[in-house]
Amino acid sequence: MEMFLGDGWEVQPAGGATGEAYVARYGDQQVFLKRNSSPFLAVLSAEGIVPKLLWTKRLENGDVITAQRWVKGQELKANQMKDSQVANLLSTIHGSSELLDMFKRIGNEPLVPEVMLENLHIQTELADIGSDRIQLGMDYLKSNIHKVKDFPSVVCHCDINHNNWMIDDASRNLYLIDWDGAMVADPALDIGLLLYSYIAEQDWPEWLHNYGIELDQSLRDRMHWYVVAQTITLITWHYERGQPEEAMKFREYLVTLL
Repeated sequence: MEMFLGDGWEVQPAGGATGEAYVARYGDQQVFLKRNSSPFLAVLSAEGIVPKLLWTKRLENGDVITAQRWVKGQELKANQMKDSQVANLLSTIHGSSELLDMFKRIGNEPLVPEVMLENLHIQTELADIGSDRIQLGMDYLKSNIHKVKDFPSVVCHCDINHNNWMIDDASRNLYLIDWDGAMVADPALDIGLLLYSYIAEQDWPEWLHNYGIELDQSLRDRMHWYVVAQTITLITWHYERGQPEEAMKFREYLVTLL
């Protein structure tokens, strides 16, 4: 990467699961680089959802390198996810017609519950997980699928872990980063994962008020359905990677959901 940045730049891995992120430094200058980042990074940047996009370059091998403004900031702690700023930003993301149009233009079809359920069947069969708990979860999803059909779709981040939320030390702007797994889906997918993971149930109405909607039974049903589905996904994910202890934690959690 130093070759196209020019003389004097020092590039180092920035960590992360994909190994495709880097930090480039030249004197006092510092930028965040990523190989083959999300194709809608420009829209995310324009709407202030991620740090400012500085430039994009295509390499001879077809890879695309993006550079973003380096933000000196902190990841949110779990107890900060209840802040109204989090609800406001997620509402902005879900309400962005520009982001939704971009997703659809590059061929992202909405994730429908029937397809999600079929994918889960395939995942659990390939992982060869013989578990009554998994079967109970799959039975729940199948018998309650009518509760999650035919709702408007938005751009969902799909990984709202507190580590993906970053606040700028200087401006106090909040960003949601790591968009590689984003898709078009029911907003209840993002909302449910966030509320179940971080917000006490008695505080859900207040958090949702800051987001801009009311808590009704339909939303409860949809959130619950997607949380069950995501929990089964995580069980299979950990089993496939030889992490039985982590998988067991989510199996125990699944019991509490059913």
